[in-house]
Amino acid sequence: MGAAFRLAVNASLLAVTLVLPSTALSAGALNVDARAYTCSQISQIIRQNKKVFVRSGFGGSSFRYPPAKCGLGYARTTASFRDKTGSQCVLDYACTYDGGSFYNNP
Repeated sequence: MGAAFRLAVNASLLAVTLVLPSTALSAGALNVDARAYTCSQISQIIRQNKKVFVRSGFGGSSFRYPPAKCGLGYARTTASFRDKTGSQCVLDYACTYDGGSFYNNP
């Protein structure tokens, strides 16, 4: 009974250990509506969440913080949009598709 119990506990610990990192890594980007926040609030949200998609109008921009974490095939650039007060926000850590990247060429 003792050996079977230890085996079951070890198996459940192994399962939890394998599942937790994959769920943390699979978390998608946080969606933020640019018209619901001010520029400084959006900057703070990006710094806190590390991976954010800011919706502005029909489209939007993907942001990662710090900027060095843009994925392969993406380039760091600036993005501008209007916030809830109508002010123009310019953020310099947007990750945009880079058509000239080695990773995006067939």
